[in-house]
Amino acid sequence: MKIALAQQNYHIGNFEDNTRKIIEGIKWAKEQGADLVLFSELCVCGYAPRDFLEFDDFIRKSYQAIDNIKEHADTIGVLIGAPDRNPVREGKDLFNGAYFLYEKEIKAVAHKTCLPNYDVFDEYRYFEPAYEWNVIEFKGKKLAVVICEDIWNLGDNPLYRNCPMDELMKQQPDLMLNLSASPFDYTHVEDRKAIVKLNVTKYKLPMLYCNCVGSQTEIVFDGASLVFDKHANLVKQLPLFEEAMDIFDLNDDGTFVQHVLVPANELPDAEFNPLELDYHLCTAEIHNAIVMAIRDYFKKMGFTKAILGSSGGIDSAVTLALACEALGKENVRAILMPSQYSTGHSVSDAEQLSRNLGNPYDIVPIKNIYESFLTELKPIYKDLPFSLAEENIQARTRGNLLMAIANKFGYILLNTSNKSELATGYGTLYGDMAGGIGVLGDCYKMQVYALANYINRNGEIIPQNIITKPPSAELRPGQKDADSLPDYAILDRVLYQYIERRQGPNEIKAQGFDAALVDRVLKMVNVNEYKRNQFCPIIRISPKAFGVGRRVPIVGKYLS
Repeated sequence: MKIALAQQNYHIGNFEDNTRKIIEGIKWAKEQGADLVLFSELCVCGYAPRDFLEFDDFIRKSYQAIDNIKEHADTIGVLIGAPDRNPVREGKDLFNGAYFLYEKEIKAVAHKTCLPNYDVFDEYRYFEPAYEWNVIEFKGKKLAVVICEDIWNLGDNPLYRNCPMDELMKQQPDLMLNLSASPFDYTHVEDRKAIVKLNVTKYKLPMLYCNCVGSQTEIVFDGASLVFDKHANLVKQLPLFEEAMDIFDLNDDGTFVQHVLVPANELPDAEFNPLELDYHLCTAEIHNAIVMAIRDYFKKMGFTKAILGSSGGIDSAVTLALACEALGKENVRAILMPSQYSTGHSVSDAEQLSRNLGNPYDIVPIKNIYESFLTELKPIYKDLPFSLAEENIQARTRGNLLMAIANKFGYILLNTSNKSELATGYGTLYGDMAGGIGVLGDCYKMQVYALANYINRNGEIIPQNIITKPPSAELRPGQKDADSLPDYAILDRVLYQYIERRQGPNEIKAQGFDAALVDRVLKMVNVNEYKRNQFCPIIRISPKAFGVGRRVPIVGKYLS
């Protein structure tokens, strides 16, 4: 049996474009002589549709799209993902479905059993778990069709009432097919291989695993679809961060024709633990994920041009370089806004960066605007000493200027704050925290430096002085980040333990970190949740990102 995988980039709610892509994938598979073509989870409507699923019209359009697609499933079997109404009306109104189309008919619909309800997922809010499991018989083969999280259970997860593969094995299937929408983070590619290998090892069946690619606001899907033979050898992994199609010829003995194998003993084993990876790994993948996420955010929102504040610092420099790569240098406008506290090299470094990249830039000094604020506030401020209030006026002045230009010319403002700053509250609401999308909001400061070095891998794009000089907000004379924050190399490690690994204060201190520093850092994280709650969407590249993936109370006292 020849089976095609269609790794595609979908747009949530854009049924016309999604249908066009799926039909193009079917036509390609036919041309290659495929018997069956496999698409990804909820490909018809895009993943994750969230509360769109509560609209009857959304579900109606999904069914209309399926009707259009099935007309092309004449001589070829097609597996697509879409919502399926629950006719019994016990429990939720919908199932997360995998539709098997053939001979221009819906021959079968398999339902997802294990509905994730953690981190960025909230499927149990919308879907009812499957309550029956049947193989799909097609051209002499019994297909065990499962959806994404269904292969992560393996019968030992108390969160789920059934293991679908255990149920399907009672009907002696010949192979496993998985429709997936598995998000990217810098641990997940290897983690995914490990779980697929574990399933193949347990059930002794080949598996074809089709993942979607592309970005949906903050969530990035990396593709990297997988094919394993029944001996747990990796037959092929499709590319990361790009659309791709391939065809695989399955022998009757569960092996594949004409593919170079990666032996099972060279792959991650079942004990692979992504949390043991250091947060600074996988810089190339993080770079590619962010570039794709920026590009998709603008394309799917219908925007073409971006603007950002270019300070001569590392965060704005990396953001600018990534945006130019994603959108084209001519479509990214940098605004330099020096004050009386800005150093000369900050302006010259920012100018050199834009010359290296070739993007347009403007210089708009804020000294006069800032002083006019102080003049008007003089009757209220009187002779009180310079403080955070004056610093925030500068940041908000810059935010106002950026938004004024963005509104005038139809730009989207890119936010340049990093995860270390967002974690500790080192930012100004309605100032440097303004923006339409947070480009580096899930990258710790040391990851930003790693990205800068990666961007410069083939020659200097980001001036070396931007990388080597001590970071500073330059909101008062001689200011350095180190005046307010611990050294980033230490701070990031503490934050990683608390945020990604969910380690409490005592556990972190037991790792050898200074007790007073741990208490100080964790307090900063907790008291600044109100700021993060008002922040723009953040491109997710870690296992635990601020925003949809981390939901903690604004008003709460877990730590003193």
